Amino acid sequence: MHFVYNGDVRSCPMKPHRQALILEVIDTEPITSQEQLRARLRERGIEATQATLSRDIRDLGLIKRAVDGAYRRPQGGETASAASDGLERALGDYLRRSDTVEQLLVLKTDTGEAQPLALAIDRAKLPEIVGTIAGDDTILVICRSANDAAALAKRLADRR
Repeated sequence: MHFVYNGDVRSCPMKPHRQALILEVIDTEPITSQEQLRARLRERGIEATQATLSRDIRDLGLIKRAVDGAYRRPQGGETASAASDGLERALGDYLRRSDTVEQLLVLKTDTGEAQPLALAIDRAKLPEIVGTIAGDDTILVICRSANDAAALAKRLADRR
């Protein structure tokens, strides 16, 4: 999902907007430190503390390239255990409740927190999940079957 920045930071939820900008920045230039990232965000009208950037980097699963130490998105196989750890952290941080309807799971978060949780779920590549759709505070998780949805709901509740 991409956010269109129209110059008014109030026009969209801050966290997803900030995280989308972080991805845009690291995709377009080598950023080797949180301070450098903070400066680039400030140029785009976003103020963020070091602690906030640390959480965003963790939530997004960013890693540093061996060649130059620049942040980048994780690729394929290097995220297996990190994705599992990230999912557990995201569940604890963001999931407030869930409901199961047939092969669908509806996950509720606080306002603006559905995107990071959906991203963590997608990165975990759970075999029972076909896909996710995230809004502002709700995630629709589409499972392969009603049994998969029930098992996943129990698994998510146990991991919280």
